[in-house]
Amino acid sequence: MTSRRIFIKRSALVIAAVPVVKSDLFALAGPSKKTGLALYTVRDEMAKDPAATLAAVAAKGFNWVEAASHSNRAFYGLKPKEYGKLVKKTGMDPLSTHSAVRPENEDQMIEDTAEAGMKYLILPSLPDDWSNSLAAYQKTADYFNKVGEKCRKAGLTFAFHNHQVEFTEIDGKVPFDILAENTDPRLVTFELDLAWITAAGKDPVAYFRKYPGRFEVWHFKDLSPEKQDATLGEGIIDFKPITEKAKLAGMRYWFIEQDNCRTHSPMESIEISRNYYLNYILK
Repeated sequence: MTSRRIFIKRSALVIAAVPVVKSDLFALAGPSKKTGLALYTVRDEMAKDPAATLAAVAAKGFNWVEAASHSNRAFYGLKPKEYGKLVKKTGMDPLSTHSAVRPENEDQMIEDTAEAGMKYLILPSLPDDWSNSLAAYQKTADYFNKVGEKCRKAGLTFAFHNHQVEFTEIDGKVPFDILAENTDPRLVTFELDLAWITAAGKDPVAYFRKYPGRFEVWHFKDLSPEKQDATLGEGIIDFKPITEKAKLAGMRYWFIEQDNCRTHSPMESIEISRNYYLNYILK
């Protein structure tokens, strides 16, 4: 841990100069030096000035971003095409969005996501009545297949992002297993949050073996001993053995994400995390 902390302090001072590989597909080309950012990490900055924030994120070397504000047919107050063009203007790709997909708005959400030029429509969490029983999770899995089919027809991939609760047993059954076992791999993938699955006491690699190819997207965040999210390298997760199984997982893209930046500003945190990934996890 001491050597890791020394590395973090040093890497915070210099942005690594990193060559870009030809392919960003982990599943096909192995771990990539391209990097993504979940914009939820810099949500306050995005709310104030999306253009300046995206430019700053691109300047730190990120290649794609995930939106975290999608409402009223807009992303960060911008029409879908306008948002997509703004991201692409910085040289990044508007890869995905966290959107509160529901039966009453699914068609609009899908249309907006496609118009913005994204690849993934991701449900970030479940309403209580979708997750308060095993029967509810079964209905949720059925719904995932339905919306996943609509996404596929629109040229998108539907995904679900986990928290700890989906790995907390109900009557001896892990709810996440119901979602994985009752959804069509052709229609539904998962965005695995490495911190929250670890906080729930589960091993990501064990899940890759159990459901190979089902985790196309990852959230890279570290976990403190107190089970709070942390900047990469400042927590307890050993990412190397996880990343080594990226191909087994089917992982194609990943994002640095931190819900709450406690020891650094969000912009400092994303730079430290990116450098740690490139200079420690990939080594």
